[in-house]
Amino acid sequence: MGAQWSDQLLHPDPLVEQGFAFEFGFELCDYPPKAKDEAWQRLVSMSEELRRALYATNSASFDLEILVPDLVGVTEILTEDHRKELCRHLPARAEGYVWTLVFSTSQHGFSLNSMYRKMQRLESPILLVIQDTDNNVFGALTSCALKVSDHFYGTGESLLFRFQPQFQVYNWTGDNMYFIKGNNESLAIGAGDGRFGLWLDGDLYQGRSQSCSTYGNDPLSINEDFVVKTLECWAFI
Repeated sequence: MGAQWSDQLLHPDPLVEQGFAFEFGFELCDYPPKAKDEAWQRLVSMSEELRRALYATNSASFDLEILVPDLVGVTEILTEDHRKELCRHLPARAEGYVWTLVFSTSQHGFSLNSMYRKMQRLESPILLVIQDTDNNVFGALTSCALKVSDHFYGTGESLLFRFQPQFQVYNWTGDNMYFIKGNNESLAIGAGDGRFGLWLDGDLYQGRSQSCSTYGNDPLSINEDFVVKTLECWAFI
């Protein structure tokens, strides 16, 4: 807690009139008369230095180098720029790991159940990336591996993103906890009022993206309904 004027300064008494008082939490510190001016000058000087440092930090333009993660597997979607942008939004437990390809429609076919099987023993967040037939790139970062479930699961680490028309991330709004739900026929990420942030059918071929209250997102593709060209899932292991 920062320094505050003691209430006693507004109503002086003989014990306090002789010194200068600052209150830090529950401790009252009295400065002797000779140290009063010196202590005040140090406080003002430190405050001014802090203000200048904060101003310099906020106003300076830093181009910090983003380390692009290594890939284990071949991507047909992600460019280096894509990976740099996504790195800025990874949860802490995904930072510093290589990105390992655990499923792709090019290698494993267009099957939601095959995707579930590839993630059965994973305990990592999952980066799901889609390129549709209009070459839009978008997807989701889920807090855990994707699975069949009767109920919604996941945590607020999950998010949605898109790269067109410009890179945009949609974090959890806190309005509901409809993070992820999957069955053998479909997968939904984000929901509310009968709308899904990202929805895929059992063939991983047809999809839909709508605004939803979980993430407060715009549709991720140019069109709400889209056709999957390529889909990849990456784990952080």
